[in-house]
Amino acid sequence: MEKVIIALIALLIGILLIPIALLIWIYIKDEKQQEHSVLRNYPVAGKIRYIFEKIGPELRQYLFSNDNEEQPFSRREYEQTVMSGKYKSRMMGFGSERDFDKPGYYIRNSLFPKQREELRVSQTPKIQTQVYKIDKDNLLRRSEHTERIEADPYFLHPDDVQVIGGNTCEKPFYAKGLVGQSAMSYGSLGDRAITALSKGLHQAGGTWMNTGEGGLSEYHLKGGADIICQIGPGLFGVRSKNGEFSFEEFKKKSRLDQIKAFELKLAQGAKTRGGHIDGVKVTEEVADIRNVEPGKSIDSPNRFHEFSNVPEMLDFIEKLREVGKKPVGMKIVVGNPDEIEELVSYMKKTGKHPDFITVDGSEGGTGASFHELADTVGLPIMTALPIVDTLLRKYGMRDKLKIFASGKLLTPDKVAIALALGADFVNIARGMMFSVGCIRALVCHTNTCPVGVATTDPKLQKALSIEEKQHRVCNYVISLREGLFNLAAAAGIDSPIHFSKQHIAYRKTDGSTSETASLKHSIS
Repeated sequence: MEKVIIALIALLIGILLIPIALLIWIYIKDEKQQEHSVLRNYPVAGKIRYIFEKIGPELRQYLFSNDNEEQPFSRREYEQTVMSGKYKSRMMGFGSERDFDKPGYYIRNSLFPKQREELRVSQTPKIQTQVYKIDKDNLLRRSEHTERIEADPYFLHPDDVQVIGGNTCEKPFYAKGLVGQSAMSYGSLGDRAITALSKGLHQAGGTWMNTGEGGLSEYHLKGGADIICQIGPGLFGVRSKNGEFSFEEFKKKSRLDQIKAFELKLAQGAKTRGGHIDGVKVTEEVADIRNVEPGKSIDSPNRFHEFSNVPEMLDFIEKLREVGKKPVGMKIVVGNPDEIEELVSYMKKTGKHPDFITVDGSEGGTGASFHELADTVGLPIMTALPIVDTLLRKYGMRDKLKIFASGKLLTPDKVAIALALGADFVNIARGMMFSVGCIRALVCHTNTCPVGVATTDPKLQKALSIEEKQHRVCNYVISLREGLFNLAAAAGIDSPIHFSKQHIAYRKTDGSTSETASLKHSIS
């Protein structure tokens, strides 16, 4: 018995001595270091400060920020997207959490909205998908199960199917929906995330995926989705060994049936320059696709070397379309309206033009960028869109090409407002990432994504189930389309293709509404 007591006393002394020894070690170590001033004066308390600073984003995200405070997306926006993908539901109860005292856009409802049977919508063929059903949901236990369902697709009516390149290409692109995946490269995202997106988008139908400037990979093709192949200044996927543009490689891509169009990326919202990917993400496979060295960070040029002015760029686009036989567009960030007018004026003068223009707002996302570029360069999407639309109409070019919009447009209401301000289509990136499991850890650039989405690390990617996530992608797209038709009906129009500026109002700070909504850019 005495031995047991002695052993317990020794154990208790050890338990007490270990933290004391640890505190002494921290004190001596931090008092002598020169990197952190606070640790030299307060070694222990200062260490606690750094711990709280490190976990601060998580504390704010889960405990302290309200549902509308977080950036770049609020908890409310994130949860709406997740619910759409997991449960194919956008239902809520009690009341909206939007701050109605803040300025922002609203959709003008009609006194006599459209009945469901009056909508011009195609509900065939049905889509086989999987959703979750909740069994129990309380503080201590949550259980749910999956169910296979047959879902309405909410395609555009056959007579309303949108055509890209109908008057310029041998092989135009026909789109039965207005929402697709924005540019996300393999390398920025892992192969499992890209595969799940490809399969889910194909499952939903009437949509597309943009490869991003990293080039076409087998994972983009794996699911069978329609593809817009992006070509950035780095020319990944269409370059020769010495880094020059290769029409031979371009021809190979253009012969693929899944590729429906090409997009020249001049800029994107979060980085009005070429892309960046850290060397830790550049696996041998990524390097092989991009024709670069593995393990080395990649920085694309700020712009294309193939052209340096509007005439040269449009000549290049014309040649790509002639060789590829498919639509060719361009992705821009609007900064100087005079430059956009110069572009549109030259289109009118020469008859040369892209088949579409993708307008990316400065609030758009990225796998990696610099703060100074992401925070300040370029105009937000709700300001940029009307500039492009208005100039195209001014010069009589609006019916010659389509406009894609992107930049935090991940819910049906934001999509509808973008359509009303001039867009024909909307691209979504981060909403798609949420649907494959992104939890907003904000480490996309580090290759340490904890849920296996924005990483090429095989161990971390094991967390992502392709089979499960593809259904969430499918459900999210279907839900967006359904929401668009709901909003169209409320506005008194029979299809979301008819949204225009007359269907929205901008509420100002003083409570009055503005008819010049095109000059505003805030959605609460």
